Amino acid sequence: MKRSIESAGVIAMAASLLTACAGMGEGHNLPRYRCESDISFTVKFVDDSAIVEGSRGYDVLYRDAGGQTAQQQVFSNARMRAEFGLGPTGREAILRYPLLPFVARCARD
Repeated sequence: MKRSIESAGVIAMAASLLTACAGMGEGHNLPRYRCESDISFTVKFVDDSAIVEGSRGYDVLYRDAGGQTAQQQVFSNARMRAEFGLGPTGREAILRYPLLPFVARCARD
């Protein structure tokens, strides 16, 4: 019984990832960020998640606690933490890779 519940959870998570990634083909309409160290990515915000597409593929990040202002949004998964809405205009972001550790400062085009 426990194994079937776990399997159902894995299947549901995989389905949501596929559904979320299916809409990423509209890259010209998505916000593009350019960062230090030649990193660039687009982001699509869906409900309480952010789908980040870069040169290494997709990352689905989930809404996280954090943010010091109303415009700041924080999303994370086990590999990455992204903070959006930073800077005086709200067009800056920070990517944090805790496993490396590495931090990249970014700005929206």
